[in-house]
Amino acid sequence: MQVIIFGATGMVGQGVLRECLIDPAIDRVLVVGRSPTGVGNARLVEIIHTDFTDYFAIEAQLTGYDACFFCLGVSSIGMSEERYRHLTYDLTLAAATTLARLNPQMVFIYVTGAGTDSTEQGSRMWARIKGKTENDLFKLPFRAAYMFRPGAIQPLHGARSKTAWVQAIYAVSGPLWSVLRRISPRLVTSTEQIGRAMIRVAREGYPRQVLEIEDINGL
Repeated sequence: MQVIIFGATGMVGQGVLRECLIDPAIDRVLVVGRSPTGVGNARLVEIIHTDFTDYFAIEAQLTGYDACFFCLGVSSIGMSEERYRHLTYDLTLAAATTLARLNPQMVFIYVTGAGTDSTEQGSRMWARIKGKTENDLFKLPFRAAYMFRPGAIQPLHGARSKTAWVQAIYAVSGPLWSVLRRISPRLVTSTEQIGRAMIRVAREGYPRQVLEIEDINGL
């Protein structure tokens, strides 16, 4: 299997990249990002790309892939609805539309979030925009599309958030993760579990197109 990862320098993306590189059934991993990952591996190819609204210049390098793991995302805290929509909806659909045209047999997996509003009518801005993003991804002509909705995510194997205040919270709360996972296993997943689940769903499929934490942890 050959896969593309967007957002591989983010916390979730770091975990997904790690799982892809240690999976012997994945022959090639292409990372598309604005900055290098710093990871060295013979199966890893990286494209540094600055305009995530236009992929014309690199289309030839995006063909022939079986799956895309789209882990690019931002927090909505302190952000206007217009800006959040651009970074969440516009950028995701720009990449997905290009990939669907170039790789119609591709499986596209998008990391969204627990509480996403599929009706697009709720009061929470981020949830409405995530819901529209999910809904419009389902309309694209991929072989299959799946939405991963994790809640609390435990970073493992050195995965770190690029957002300073988020990383600070993770650093302080580190000792509490084992307790939280024990008392509330349905609320917590990990970067490792997300990566493994993505690979399995891309390879084998899944009965539901939207996967909540219980689905992710059960894979």
